[in-house]
Amino acid sequence: MTDHPADSVDPKLLEILVCPLTKTPLEYDAENQELISRAAKLAYPIRDGIPIMLPEEARRID
Repeated sequence: MTDHPADSVDPKLLEILVCPLTKTPLEYDAENQELISRAAKLAYPIRDGIPIMLPEEARRID
């Protein structure tokens, strides 16, 4: 059993995840369920608590 809500990402996982393109840390956007890479200007979606770390699945951000 996990100690975090089903729609959130494990904090330990967030500590080790980096952007696959830039290798920079990601910011967790709980409201939009995305991981934000400021360096790559991409938002990676989180589906069912699983980060989708594929650049082609990411949304461009300004």
